[in-house]
Amino acid sequence: MTEFAQLLRAEWTKFRTVRGWVIALLAGAAAIVGLGLLPGLHGSCGVHGPASDCTVPTGPDGQEVTDNFYFVHQSLTGDGSLTVRVTSLTSVRPTPEPGHQAPGTRPALIPWAKAGLIIKAGTDVGSAYAAVMVTPSHGVRMQDNYFHDTAGPAGSVSTASPHWLRLTRAQDTITGAASTDGTHWQTIGTADLTGLPSTVPVGLFVTSPQYGRIAHRGFAVGDETSPSLATAGFDQLTRQGMWPDNRWTGQAIGGTAGAGPLESGYHQDGNGFTVSGSGDIAPAVSGEAGLGTTITQTLVGTFAGLIVMIVLATMFITTEYRRGLIRTTLTASPRRDHVLAAKALVIGAATYVAGLAAAAVVVPLGPRILRGNGVYVHPATSLTELRLVFGTAALLAGAAVLALAIGTLVRRSATAVTAVIVVIVLPYLLAISVLPAGAAQWLLRVTPAAAFAVQQSAVRYPQVDNIYRAADGFFPLAPWTGLAVLGGWAALALGVARYAFRRRDA
Repeated sequence: MTEFAQLLRAEWTKFRTVRGWVIALLAGAAAIVGLGLLPGLHGSCGVHGPASDCTVPTGPDGQEVTDNFYFVHQSLTGDGSLTVRVTSLTSVRPTPEPGHQAPGTRPALIPWAKAGLIIKAGTDVGSAYAAVMVTPSHGVRMQDNYFHDTAGPAGSVSTASPHWLRLTRAQDTITGAASTDGTHWQTIGTADLTGLPSTVPVGLFVTSPQYGRIAHRGFAVGDETSPSLATAGFDQLTRQGMWPDNRWTGQAIGGTAGAGPLESGYHQDGNGFTVSGSGDIAPAVSGEAGLGTTITQTLVGTFAGLIVMIVLATMFITTEYRRGLIRTTLTASPRRDHVLAAKALVIGAATYVAGLAAAAVVVPLGPRILRGNGVYVHPATSLTELRLVFGTAALLAGAAVLALAIGTLVRRSATAVTAVIVVIVLPYLLAISVLPAGAAQWLLRVTPAAAFAVQQSAVRYPQVDNIYRAADGFFPLAPWTGLAVLGGWAALALGVARYAFRRRDA
């Protein structure tokens, strides 16, 4: 057996024979499991209500979607087209503090409010569709089957700057086009709606996602959200093809038409229409604009487990300084580089295995308990679940190695623990609760707290209005990139600790 292997074995023996350290390791893993399963004991849909309210419709591809809008339609049999001019699009949201003033609305900028033409396989929620639309902040778009989005001409719509839209069906192929003058047309894109029935509803639609912004209240940061309602003006509507209906039908797809100042509906005046609608046609998401939670919620105990692992890792080196045992260690193994490397490998491996075991229990079991208690949990792929399991273990191991390195530098447990918490846990807490978005994003890019990105399971869709911040499960860095930032800090700290360890007296 080589000298380093013997040293590694000695450090492992030292670790496992100290009962308090083993108990701390198990306690850290137990905290991850216990706190991860605890949310399943209460709540529903991520908020309140019976479990039956937690169902989410699925789209043509079996993925969960949001399908809420106001639809003014007629039936089209066979091939044909529908053309319309959009003259206005505005959005409102409820007035604040409704208990202190009369109910009403105020203007709101909803970047992804939508108004335009849509062809749908049926009026069932989640059915296949293709649509061409105008938006306040993203120009003209063509979207189909909830996940596909194609950009068209830029610019917003107004009475002075209207947009003409056209939707054309040729068997199962739907083509969307736009024009600024009704004469010169630009094709935006096409959609293949395989299996589209011969007769389908086609018409005008309007929808407006939930309003949301990050609000600062003193030193705290929170979310301000509310429903919104968009209203669009349409005229110059023309049809081609076989349209057997004699009148237009208004229908709230995916829910009720609302009430009071946010009531959906439509008004027809000759060939002109005013349509109001609320909701979205898009992938289902978590966070403030969505429903329920993600499997990341089951790893909420990582914070408690992390602190335990940090304390354990610092004590693995500082205890020897406090008791003077470091001299004995260096007498038996004078190559200090090897001593520090062996300690880093032992504490890193021990925390990795403990974290792996805890995450392997929580990630598959936690969502089942949550769903059983009425909490809607967005599904995740097997690869995502594996990343969460192995990534959480690596997060704990990297933090432990960083803590060991800082403990080697400062030689005092309390100081080392405080320092590691300040560089890992504190930036995350500041980012989700205190700092404005820009500063929060910066912290989560450059500090070791970036490693929490490895636990992200929520998907960010550019065509969905949402509050994309860490408190809602979204991080500025990709999962493995965030973990690599922690790895870089741990390697740097270990390098500095190695230099100090070689030069200082024991």
